[in-house]
Amino acid sequence: MAHITRIDLQMIDLVPPVKRVDAIQSFVSQETPIVTVHDSDGASGTGYSYTIGTGGPSIMALLEKSLAPALIGKDPDRIDGNWRDLLFLTHATAVGAITSLALAALDTALWDLKCRKAGLPLWKAAGGNREKIPLYTTEGGWLHLEQSALVDDALAMQEKGFRGSKIKIGSEHISTDDARLGAVRAAVGDTYEIMTDANQGFTLSEAIRRARILEDHRIGWFEEPMPADDVAAHVELSRRTSVPIAVGESMYSLSQFKDYLQAGAASIVQVDVARIGGITPWLKVAHLAEAFNVMVCPHFLMELHLPLVCAVPNAKWLEYIPQLDTVTGAAMRIEGGFAIPSEVPGLGIDWDRAEIAKQSLFDATITEGA
Repeated sequence: MAHITRIDLQMIDLVPPVKRVDAIQSFVSQETPIVTVHDSDGASGTGYSYTIGTGGPSIMALLEKSLAPALIGKDPDRIDGNWRDLLFLTHATAVGAITSLALAALDTALWDLKCRKAGLPLWKAAGGNREKIPLYTTEGGWLHLEQSALVDDALAMQEKGFRGSKIKIGSEHISTDDARLGAVRAAVGDTYEIMTDANQGFTLSEAIRRARILEDHRIGWFEEPMPADDVAAHVELSRRTSVPIAVGESMYSLSQFKDYLQAGAASIVQVDVARIGGITPWLKVAHLAEAFNVMVCPHFLMELHLPLVCAVPNAKWLEYIPQLDTVTGAAMRIEGGFAIPSEVPGLGIDWDRAEIAKQSLFDATITEGA
C-alpha cells in the first residue's frame, strides 16, 4: 500500500489582470497556496486554494504546522477519511474560512494524485456527466465600470459565443442599477442571460426593493443579496420575488447548505471548492442540491470548477474569471462560448513549475521523520 512521504508547500500572489470592484470590496490580489503531495510509489498530485487579498500566511501556517504533518504516512487513496480526520484535527477552528481554505489545498492535491494514478481526468473520475459547459462572464461587469463599458463587454462576449454576463449591483441609488441593467438588456436582447451580484451588500428591505427592478429586466439570478448567515432573510426574499436567489460562495460547510435548501432560501447553489474545503465536500453539496432539484453554479476558480461542473448532472454554468494564466502552460480550452474539460489525468491544470518557483513567497517541505 502506498503512503504519503512528502508534502511541498508554496504560496504565490496573483495580481488580477483587471480592476475588480463590487459593492463591499476591491479585489487587489489572489494569495494562492499550492500544495504538492508525494507518495511512496513516486507519484504526486498538486492542489491549490486562494484568498482575495488577506489571510494567506495564516493558511500556510495551518498547513505547515498542523495539517500537512498529520497526512505524512497516510494512505492517499483514503480521500474522504483523510478529509474527515483533518477536519476533526482542526475542530476548534472549524467551521471557518482559514480552515476550509487550507483543507481545500490538500484535498484537491489528493484528488489530483488519485486521478493521475488511475489515468482518469477529474471530470470522469467524479461522475463524467457532460463534455462541455456554457460560460458566463463576470470580468466585464464590475461595479466601478461605466455603463458603456458594461454594454461593450457584454456585446463582445456574446459575439464570442458566451451565453451570459454577470453585472455587479449595489450602486448608491436604485436608479443607477436600473439604468445599467436596462442598457445591457437593450443591447444584448432577450435570449442572453444577465445575472446580478450584490456581494451581501443589502438589507432585507432594500433587497426586496431592488428585486423588483431585476424582475423588470428578466434577470437570471440575484446573487448574495444579503449576509450569508441570515437564512431567514433569504427565505423571506425568496417568497417576495420571482428572481432566483443564488448563494454559496460565503458558506463553509455541508450543513450550511442543508439549512438553506431545507428552508427554501435559495434556488441556485454557488458552492466554492476552496471555501467549502475541497473537492470531497464540494461533491457532497452538489449531490445534496441535486436531491432538492437545485442547480449548481460555482463561484470563481474556473480552472478547478470546470471538471467538477462537468462531473455532476445539475450544473448549468461556469463563471469566467481568469486566474491562473501567468502560472500555467496550456490555458483552459474554450470553444464557441463553452469550456471543455481536459482529458489529461488529474485536475487538468498545466502548472508552470518554473514560474511558480519564481513567484513563490513561501516554501516549506514536510517529510517522513522530520
